Amino acid sequence: MDHAATTPVAPEVLEAMNPYFSEKFGNSASLHYFGREAENALEDARRYIAKFFGVKPEEIFFTSGGTEADNLALKGIASAFGKGHIITSQIEHHAILHTAKWLENHGFDVTYLPVDKYGFVNPEDVEKTIRKDTILVSIMHANNEIGTIEPIEEIGKICRKYGVYFHTDAVQTVGKIPIPTKNIDLLSSSAHKLYGPKGVGLLYIKNGVKIEPIQHGGGHERGMRSGTENVAGIVGFAKAIELAKKHMDKEAKRLSALRDELIKETLKIGDSWLNGHPTKRLPGNAHFGFKFIEGEALILLLDEMGIAASTGSACSSKSLKPSHVLTAIGLKPEEAHGSLRLTLGKDNNEEDIKYAADAIQDVVEKLRKISPFKK
Repeated sequence: MDHAATTPVAPEVLEAMNPYFSEKFGNSASLHYFGREAENALEDARRYIAKFFGVKPEEIFFTSGGTEADNLALKGIASAFGKGHIITSQIEHHAILHTAKWLENHGFDVTYLPVDKYGFVNPEDVEKTIRKDTILVSIMHANNEIGTIEPIEEIGKICRKYGVYFHTDAVQTVGKIPIPTKNIDLLSSSAHKLYGPKGVGLLYIKNGVKIEPIQHGGGHERGMRSGTENVAGIVGFAKAIELAKKHMDKEAKRLSALRDELIKETLKIGDSWLNGHPTKRLPGNAHFGFKFIEGEALILLLDEMGIAASTGSACSSKSLKPSHVLTAIGLKPEEAHGSLRLTLGKDNNEEDIKYAADAIQDVVEKLRKISPFKK
């Protein structure tokens, strides 16, 4: 129940990838038969993914994952302009926040917008914050911890109105919910969040966007991202997208029903609450808070019972600091530390939900009996 951290590679994806590890091993930049074979597979994947997003193939650039895509979006735009103002939110993934801090240290002005108790960014706040020197707004499509889906369509329209580029980190949403790409200039995605392989992602860059590469070398990806393309991974990414497209609507309904049941049963526990919006959230995301316990202890005891869960982002799981997302929505540090994120996937079922809900209740009761915080 930690699919937001990563997902297993689907058998169909692995099958599609396999030939490109051995028999079809060519470098897509080579001119001979093996190279052309790899290039054809690469471009077929690019065309399919572009069609899925409703964009042009030349607007898709493959990367090593979501983090690199986020870095390319922010640093690439910043490099092209040389100076200016960037707007993002307080609850972005660290791939955005740490990049924004780096840009601040290199002369750029960054505004970190607050969110409400559900984790929503107010589009009006975006509009009020845009200045004459604003070059980019970056707001994630849905939060990776609490699952809240942001109003990016509205935000995109505001950015278009003022002629400001709009980037969205859609790592958690691609293949799970529809993506409104009309007013998006840049979009990040990663294959391993939708049953594809790790180590491959993409950045959609709308034609005409003023951006500079941040990685240099042999001029791969039309000069935007040098480095030999991960052909097997990209083929797998396209196959994962194909499977997601085929099952997305049905799976979203199924996971939403399981999520709602999990929420209902878990909130029967006293002194507990749901983080994020009750309905405008990712289909498989349920994020809870419990008074008088430590989240890490909860995770470890659930792990002993065969339940994989987390307190938040896997990228921050070894940090002792309270989640920046939970403090941004108004939780006190001690409340933020008592959190639990469960994210469901294609192999979870009703039996899993019942087992998990019962296990959480047992573990919470056990921890509260020995808690120094509860009087």
